[in-house]
Amino acid sequence: MFVKASAWCLWMAFVVANVTGSVQAQGRGGPGNIPQTAKAAAPFDLTGYWVSLVTEDWRFRMFVPPKGDYTSVPLNADARKIADAWDPAKDEASGNQCKSYGAANIMRVPGRIHITWQDDQTMKLETDAGTQTRFFYFGTPRSQGGDWQGVSKTAWEFIPAPITSVLGSRFNPDNRYGSLKVVTTKLKPGYLRTNGVPYSAETTLVEYFDRVNEPDGGSLLIVTTTVEDPVYLRQPFMTSVHFKKQADASGWNPTPCTSR
Repeated sequence: MFVKASAWCLWMAFVVANVTGSVQAQGRGGPGNIPQTAKAAAPFDLTGYWVSLVTEDWRFRMFVPPKGDYTSVPLNADARKIADAWDPAKDEASGNQCKSYGAANIMRVPGRIHITWQDDQTMKLETDAGTQTRFFYFGTPRSQGGDWQGVSKTAWEFIPAPITSVLGSRFNPDNRYGSLKVVTTKLKPGYLRTNGVPYSAETTLVEYFDRVNEPDGGSLLIVTTTVEDPVYLRQPFMTSVHFKKQADASGWNPTPCTSR
């Protein structure tokens, strides 16, 4: 009896392992293990025009805060000295008027963004504020970094099927849920706020992009951001911003960077 029971358990384990492997293989590339492109695997559509909804940190985002106002940013002593010495005229004179438009802050600059697919493995995000362009690489990055937007490595992170079945199709008709994760490094040093709050070239920026479909047919984009900087931050700096989907390019107004 013990031998028969053991053999049955081994056989069941073999079946479960093979079924699980088959399901996972289909999730990775579908039948026949044909790899999906990042574009084809997208759990939701991010493309189009989106406009900022400034619902948090209004006084830091809609206006240039006074010099020395770095409330809620976990700066160390060295960073506070730099922020206290901020001089926008010097930034302009040195050609660094885009320091607050780098990847670690650009999504918090009020304005509009335009998201498209550059190719099947690369997403492109343009901002009208500062006329910046970011590339999100699902494959090997084609950028060396060292500029305001750095190098962004990207992946879809999917929510397990048991959770999606509970969520249902109210917010996602395709019943597919997940986030776009973007990890950006190799940045040119810039500002976390327009008033000279610094981040260094050692910064790692982690962003999660999530789309929420509203009952009235509208859509929101939520970008949750964590900035880690061993040079100027005592701990990670976390924020979130919101955008509303637009039907077209109405209001799109590319403007140059400004230090003031």
